[in-house]
Amino acid sequence: VKVYNLREVDELIFLDIAATAEGRPPDFDLIDELADECFMPLAVGGGVASVEDAQDLLAVGADKVCLSTGAVENPALVEAIAGRFGAQCVVVSVDAKEMAPGEYRVTSRCGTRVSDERPAAFAARMERSGAGEILIQSVSRDGTMAGYDIGLIRSVAEAVSIPVIASGGAGTYVDLAAAVIEGGASAVAAAAMWHFTEQTPREAKEYLAERGVPVRL
Repeated sequence: VKVYNLREVDELIFLDIAATAEGRPPDFDLIDELADECFMPLAVGGGVASVEDAQDLLAVGADKVCLSTGAVENPALVEAIAGRFGAQCVVVSVDAKEMAPGEYRVTSRCGTRVSDERPAAFAARMERSGAGEILIQSVSRDGTMAGYDIGLIRSVAEAVSIPVIASGGAGTYVDLAAAVIEGGASAVAAAAMWHFTEQTPREAKEYLAERGVPVRL
């Protein structure tokens, strides 16, 4: 978190992807510790199963709550949290898996359960339920640094009017620009490309700015 503060990223997304699968709530003590060091908006997900979980995360310093499995298995939870705390703090992560070329389904429980939901339709329903942002995640590309799934991103961005964050597959600055310019994303999320290459968030912003993408510099 301290490193990302220094590198001037706009927002940090912290997802405990094993929490739901292991049947445990968010680690509130850990989030409290991280939030004390985080000088940017902090979105937290993983294990959020109730309005009380969301309330406790916000109380220890999270700015936004991210729902994935909770949104799939209990869509009313999105409406309940948004109704209590406002749409601006509700992010729904749409974890999409490509079942056949161009055919996607929404997954839950860390990609292990495949639903009948199509990502674009599900995202639109989550917007109607009160989500303030959609994080569209390509399960198969996560961590590969092989590039975002632009078609998937575009289909979701066209289906909603709220901001869409592209995730899963970023490997270069070119990928980031493509997600925004070609895919219609409002923001781009990345992890592996920062951890395993020499590329930096600052250089990414400069690259995007040179191509006409509005960024904070």
